[in-house]
Amino acid sequence: MRRQPLLLWAIVAIQLIATTFFLWDVGAAFIGLRSTPISWQTREMIEIGAALGLVLGFVVGLRVLIVTTRRNRAMEDRLRAASTAFAELLEQRFVEWRLTPAERDVAWFTLKGFSNAEIAGLRETSEGTVKAQSNAIFRKAGVSGRSQLMALFLDDLLTEGPIASDPADQAAGAASRLA
Repeated sequence: MRRQPLLLWAIVAIQLIATTFFLWDVGAAFIGLRSTPISWQTREMIEIGAALGLVLGFVVGLRVLIVTTRRNRAMEDRLRAASTAFAELLEQRFVEWRLTPAERDVAWFTLKGFSNAEIAGLRETSEGTVKAQSNAIFRKAGVSGRSQLMALFLDDLLTEGPIASDPADQAAGAASRLA
């Protein structure tokens, strides 16, 4: 585990030395600073080191790209699973609470963070109607407002859903809902 960062730093050092040499070589030749040329054996050794550094950098870069791509896919899969679980949880609660289709729409928009005025605009209804529907949702859910409604779903998702970390947490969440 400790060797990997050391190896990466060694590869970076080789690449830095090779880059510095090539830039100095081109710059010195262009400006005319060098009066005596380097021996061909030294030049060959430096070029072999530079080629080795480039190949190692390419291999390590490719490996990092592959690992990062795999991790990204895994995270996207987890996010998709959590999103699906949240949508299923919402639908399950909406059925349990016997929300009307209009109340379901308002509940979705409420959980997404829209204000009553914004929801009214989106649903092409009055703000008073949205407020009445929101109150019906809160009453059916057994909460007193938006923040408690969201907390209810977050608690369910964290204790039951795919992002629950410990089976003991799941059992505790289930026990608290039964109590």
